Amino acid sequence: MTLVVPSYDEGIAFFVEGLGWRLGSDEDQGGGKRWVVVEPPDGGSALLLARAVGPEQQAAIGRQAGGRVGFFLRTADFEGTAARLRTAGAWFEQEPRHEAYGTVAVWRDPWGNRWDLLGPP
Repeated sequence: MTLVVPSYDEGIAFFVEGLGWRLGSDEDQGGGKRWVVVEPPDGGSALLLARAVGPEQQAAIGRQAGGRVGFFLRTADFEGTAARLRTAGAWFEQEPRHEAYGTVAVWRDPWGNRWDLLGPP
């Protein structure tokens, strides 16, 4: 899965330094392009961070799912992960709610993309 970000370093700062994800890869591809992959510490899908190039890609930053929740982050420690997200620069649109499948709250990353944080029931 690819996430368009303003810069590779901003993406790494949020996911790796802020959230404690693992930097799976950061390879120079030449011409200012890098292959940057970040991975959640507990496993799951990795993200390829792609630096926006040009007006069309820059306009897509924060709106990759057309305003819908496009990404899902599952955690065993809902409160701890929520606190870490806030400290890293994310903001929550709502208070957590309890559903049959678990605790959930919608949050936005620093660029405006909407995510669900999902915890155990």
